[in-house]
Formats: sequence, C-alpha cells, structure tokens
Amino acid sequence: MDRERAFRIIRTPLVTEKTYLMIEKENKLAFMVDRGASKGDIKSAVEVLFDVKVERVNVLNTPVGRKAYVKLSPEYRAVDVVSKLGLV
Repeated sequence: MDRERAFRIIRTPLVTEKTYLMIEKENKLAFMVDRGASKGDIKSAVEVLFDVKVERVNVLNTPVGRKAYVKLSPEYRAVDVVSKLGLV
C-alpha cells in the first residue's frame, strides 16, 4: 500500500480520555477512518504510516463516522506513536 492511499484511509486520530487510557493500558490506538475501508486496509495503512506491526483491528460504525481501534504488537508501544504525532 502506498502512503497516499494510507492517508485517505486513516482520517484522524481520536483523542479522548478513553483513548488515552487505551493507549496506556491496552497498547491500542484509535482513529476515525474511511467508511469503505476494511479491517485489512486499516491494518496496512497503520503499518505503513507509523512503521509498526498491528496485532488486531476492531471497527465501530457510528453516526459521526467509522472508528477503528488498533492493537499494536507487544514489541511496539502506542505511547511512542502518539508522542510522534504530538498528541502527548
């Protein structure tokens, strides 16, 4: 997957109290994603954009849009990714 397509899939990171707890305790990241993206697309996009290995992707459709909760492999830390994004 190329970076341009990955940027179209991953819209924006979610920043809430709940997501900060998920980052710290569960090694998960949360993003708003394109409605047409599959779990495989989301996994590939996160791996390309942030140079990490994804273990699992959960997707939630809401009236506002589609949310993806991405669990990283144990050798990668969600806190490091968030700090690169400048959210912490």
